[in-house]
Amino acid sequence: MRSFKSSILVFLLLGVFILLQQSLFIVQQTQQALVIQLGHPLDKVYRPGLHMKLPFIQNVVYFDARILDYDARPAEALTSDLKSMVLDNYARWKIVDPLRFYRTMRTEANAQARLDAVIYSQIRAHIGRHTLTEVVNDKRTAIMDSVTEKTSQQMNEFGIKIVDVRIKRTDLPAENQRAIFDRMRAERERQATQYRSEGSEESTKIRSEADKERALILAEANKKSQVLRGEGDAEAARIYAEAFSKSPEFFSFQRGLEALRKSLGENTRMVLTPDSPLLQPIK
Repeated sequence: MRSFKSSILVFLLLGVFILLQQSLFIVQQTQQALVIQLGHPLDKVYRPGLHMKLPFIQNVVYFDARILDYDARPAEALTSDLKSMVLDNYARWKIVDPLRFYRTMRTEANAQARLDAVIYSQIRAHIGRHTLTEVVNDKRTAIMDSVTEKTSQQMNEFGIKIVDVRIKRTDLPAENQRAIFDRMRAERERQATQYRSEGSEESTKIRSEADKERALILAEANKKSQVLRGEGDAEAARIYAEAFSKSPEFFSFQRGLEALRKSLGENTRMVLTPDSPLLQPIK
């Protein structure tokens, strides 16, 4: 009898534990929850704390209350100047109305798929109104702020608020990169050819100026040398004439010796008669 009562007590305690487990649920600080009854959500959103629900016929769905990150796949967009570019963007979003979110999206995976379509369409629309230079440099921040605002307005009907949309990286498609690289290389080669041509022209100009100055310097030096040589020869002739005029016999003797010296070289043989004019200086 006592064993039977103990068994009943154990079953009662177990039943109470299961009943409490099915009736109580805890919402964490980073969560918000909805109670689903027979597939339909109740109109109340449960915030962090301990709450109760009907056992067995109601269940709890939890949603993250923090700001969530969504990293989109890189996709192409066309600018107003018909330049194609690859955009790698991300978004930060938050579930602000769990009831509306559950009725429209159900899960975060569905919400991210919807975000992908809406954000990409807004980015393409805004990028298409600006040039490549404006997107990369001047108006990038303003463009992304406008995309954030428009996307948040569209996602509001799903209980979602878009906190921020930003572009992480902008690239050019592979074929555009090759074309731009080839164009840059052609431009650099054109500039190099131009610089070489200008350098060659400047080199020729400097060389011709140097040759001109050299010719002028040589002509002036040659002129001065001719004048100095003429003056020297005149002075030498005057000195010789003055010296020889004092002794004509010595002058004649000197001229005869000079003629013999020029006529008789090394290993030279000559046959002269005693009355030869070449022997007159010696006589």
